[in-house]
Amino acid sequence: MEPTDLNAYMANMGAAARAASGRMAAASTAAKDAALRALAQLLRDNVAALAAANLPDVQAAEAAGLAAPLVDRLKLTPKILETVATGCEQLAAMPDPVGEITGVKRRPSGISVGQMRVPLGVFGMIYESRPNVTIEAASLAIKSGNACILRGGSEAFHSNLALARLVQAALVEAGLPAEAVQLVETTDRAAVGRLIAMPESVDVIIPRGGKSLIERISREAKVPVIKHLDGNCHVYVDAEVDLELALKVTDNAKTQKYSPCNAAESLLVHAAQAGAFLPRIGAVFAAKGVEMRACPRAAALLAGLPKVVAASEQDWAEEYLAPIISIKVVDTFDEAVAHVNRFGSHHTDAILTTNHPNAMRFLREVDSASVMVNASTRFADGFEYGLGAEIGISTDKFHARGPVGLEGLTSLKWVVLGQGEVRT
Repeated sequence: MEPTDLNAYMANMGAAARAASGRMAAASTAAKDAALRALAQLLRDNVAALAAANLPDVQAAEAAGLAAPLVDRLKLTPKILETVATGCEQLAAMPDPVGEITGVKRRPSGISVGQMRVPLGVFGMIYESRPNVTIEAASLAIKSGNACILRGGSEAFHSNLALARLVQAALVEAGLPAEAVQLVETTDRAAVGRLIAMPESVDVIIPRGGKSLIERISREAKVPVIKHLDGNCHVYVDAEVDLELALKVTDNAKTQKYSPCNAAESLLVHAAQAGAFLPRIGAVFAAKGVEMRACPRAAALLAGLPKVVAASEQDWAEEYLAPIISIKVVDTFDEAVAHVNRFGSHHTDAILTTNHPNAMRFLREVDSASVMVNASTRFADGFEYGLGAEIGISTDKFHARGPVGLEGLTSLKWVVLGQGEVRT
């Protein structure tokens, strides 16, 4: 049922989240882990009910003519439900970051000074399409001792509602407040405008979706936003390189999956290797139907292959999310780094090299959230980094950067331990 007074509805939800956040911050690790295990069991016990709730969303998407990949994103199949249930159990098995005190040092005054990891408080999560994000966000909120307000896309409304009900049941079963995870139960887009403008109730907003959604939220939010807009990821093949490794990694970075934000969109090749490398990787791309938007020098080396076109200046900054890649030949390591820092999106960039000093320089000098040596950009992912799960990727420089997992949903406060010391 749509709320009649949206402002009052959102204000009440915010106040309830703020109250719940205090209880979550004080909750024991045992209680939080019990809630996660209860949620995993509820997901497994309700596969049929969740499929029934999911059906109208899928049918509406098909009736609206959504592309098949977008319809697939909406589906709550038994396999997807088992994956998110397993994810809850994996989070329950991970160490609890909350309350950890690190870096304690004794000062000449006699006091000991360190830092304690604490929850952020309340985060708002705004996301599109995939209903499994409801469980991912909720489970990370529970483990990190936060409260959250979730606003899923209207295309997954019934699915998200059913999942949120199970989350609240799991919280209550573990003796935690149901209001620690709330779903905005209206499709009115004005609810997003209210959620991102409630600093009294919400500490941070995390958008997950298309560039237009994230740009709007970044522009209008009155609370901090953890975000990334683009994933223009680069692979740079250095002058000294293992060509077989370079072929394997470049192919994987681009073609393993085209739609994620950590897929490679730009390929830079040092002139010393261009003649040996580009015709071979070009043949791989051509066989997979990848369009190559090349600089004049690269195009000359790719001549005769299908789908080779001239790159425009805009191509160097483009996130394609498709079987398209920009290719440029560079004369020096410094030119490659300058190109990445100018045109990249500060998401993920990789160097393929056997030159250790160049590898170390690339790690230091490329200004991105994830920087890699001799590995595919597709590894830029919370699960692959051992975070258990991620709530998103951040290309911001303050607080969280890169995949945002449990620690990204916490902050540090200073703690001082004394025995009666006074300042003189």
